[in-house]
Amino acid sequence: MKRILLTLAALGTALTMQAKVVLPGIFGDNMVLQQQSEAQFWGKAAPGKKVTIRPSWSTQGITANVGKDGRWRAAVPTPEAGGPYTIELSDGERLTLRDVLIGEVWLCSGQSNMEMPVHGFPNQPVEGSAEAIIRARAATPIRLCTVNRATARTPQEECTAQWQKHTSEAVAATSATAYYFARYLQEVLDVPVGVIVTCWGGTPVEAWMDRETMGGFKEFDLSFLDGDGKIDRPQNKPCGLYNAMIAPLVPFTVKGFLWYQGESNRLRPGQYRALMPAFVKMLRERWAQGGLPFYYVQIAPYRYDGPDAISGALLREAQLHNLKDIPSSGMAVTLDIGDEGCIHPAKKEEVGTRLAWLALSKTYGMKGIDADTPVCEKMEVADGKAYLTFATGPDGLAPYGRTLTGFEMAGADRVFHPATARIEKGKSRLIVACDAVPEPVAVRYAFRNVPEATLFNTSGIPASSFRTDDWEVK
Repeated sequence: MKRILLTLAALGTALTMQAKVVLPGIFGDNMVLQQQSEAQFWGKAAPGKKVTIRPSWSTQGITANVGKDGRWRAAVPTPEAGGPYTIELSDGERLTLRDVLIGEVWLCSGQSNMEMPVHGFPNQPVEGSAEAIIRARAATPIRLCTVNRATARTPQEECTAQWQKHTSEAVAATSATAYYFARYLQEVLDVPVGVIVTCWGGTPVEAWMDRETMGGFKEFDLSFLDGDGKIDRPQNKPCGLYNAMIAPLVPFTVKGFLWYQGESNRLRPGQYRALMPAFVKMLRERWAQGGLPFYYVQIAPYRYDGPDAISGALLREAQLHNLKDIPSSGMAVTLDIGDEGCIHPAKKEEVGTRLAWLALSKTYGMKGIDADTPVCEKMEVADGKAYLTFATGPDGLAPYGRTLTGFEMAGADRVFHPATARIEKGKSRLIVACDAVPEPVAVRYAFRNVPEATLFNTSGIPASSFRTDDWEVK
């Protein structure tokens, strides 16, 4: 009898251990959940059981059935911003998440300029980093979560990630662009802000896309995904980063996406323009939260194949076109803060601020600033001059004390010559002229790898490099 009782006790212990709820790595203490949403929870537990979720902000528990495969999912209604709270999950054994905040959550991804931490890279600093790090306080309601680098042939359910409080150590190691965005948003909205950072330097956009989406681009060979051999530089191959660093985050409820990438696709601008709308469509479909906002950073000036070459300008052009290709998007232009000798500009606070302005004005509905880059909409020719009309705010264009430079004009012969430009008073229009081109056909602005930014809107947002022609360039 004693042996039977011991056996039953052991069996009971085993069943209890089996019943413990298991959550993916994206969930944990110190996390931020999106306010006033149906926050998605999911995980594993004993098949056939029920998982009960009891958040401390509510007297009502949420119950989810566990399938035969041991998986469960539930939507947890969240209140207005606040906290800290606890969340208890149970399937026979209690699991408690502590110090949970409710606020605004953004997913931040891309390559090295998104990855660059607040403390900088070796021999490549971030301006103002020391002050940002030393002023960090754990009590500030900003939470930081970075996903560890990984690749996979197939979509994964798990990743390695940890939510951290706003300490000096955590701030130093977090993406500078994401951090400055979060800090600005938190100060203005006065609510908790969480950023999830998943990025890898030197990676192309196709690495962040799933196999279903990449199947629409026949120029990519995806057969390696079906093999089992070693993959050379897997982070540069299609789908690997989606599988390991995006898929495990789906469908954690977020407010929107931030993206800083493009340098690794520089030599394929036409293809990049097609890939980006497909990438954003994929994200929105996987998250199934409607048309989540997508704000991205245009690549900054850098010498690449020479300061006067145009490969960087062509990629910036593709990104400029993406503004129309991608609904509910915005682009932070960095034409004025690049570094000819360093591909990682030090002025990351400006980048984060411009992304925050886009979010505050377009997502959160704040008025009074023109956060969008001025975009040339049409060119008209009269009396030997080109008149360029821009989509911009009511206060129009501004040189910010600079002489307008970087303009070129060509006639039917397609030979470009330096041109002068001035802002037409009281209008969002430029008048461009060149004595060598009496009959203008095309105008270009800052169409070099390393141009000088001289054209802005009245909020100080620079115009992108652009051209009015679509002539083939070699």
